[in-house]
This record gives sequence, C-alpha cells and structure tokens, in this order.
Amino acid sequence: MAEIEFLDEWIPEQMKPGTLFLLENPGTMGEGSNPYWAVLSCPSCGCVGLITRGQFSGLQTVICGGSECSAEFVLEEYGIRYRMPN
Repeated sequence: MAEIEFLDEWIPEQMKPGTLFLLENPGTMGEGSNPYWAVLSCPSCGCVGLITRGQFSGLQTVICGGSECSAEFVLEEYGIRYRMPN
C-alpha cells in the first residue's frame, strides 16, 4: 500500500508521486457514464493524468500512461494498492 496525498489547489509543481487533485467540476468532462473526476500523479513514476469516477471510487484499475511506466493500481479508502502481475 502507498499513501495518497490530496491537493486543495491545482498547483502542478506540487504533484509528486501519489498526489491527487479533485477537479473543480467533476463529472463535466469525458464519457457521460464514467466522466473524469480527478488528476492523479502515478505513485510509481509521477506521471500526471486524469482518472475517471470509476477509478477514483476504486471500482476500476488505474494504469499509468507514462512512456516508461506501466504501473497498475487501485485507489482504496486508505491508500493505493498495487496490482500484482500474474
């Protein structure tokens, strides 16, 4: 497990690995049934990307979009749980 750090204000320079920022108007962008909800910095490499409501609530796996990283993890109530390779 890894910890999640929350940002109250969008300050990109403060997005270190495992940092999450809830969008100001979550649910207004992306697919209607599973819109973008937050910005998350990959806990492994620090690559920043949008995550959906399903990923934010822990219902779907997050896969890092970085060119050098392929970390898979799930957001849980108390942190980030890495998905182990098969």
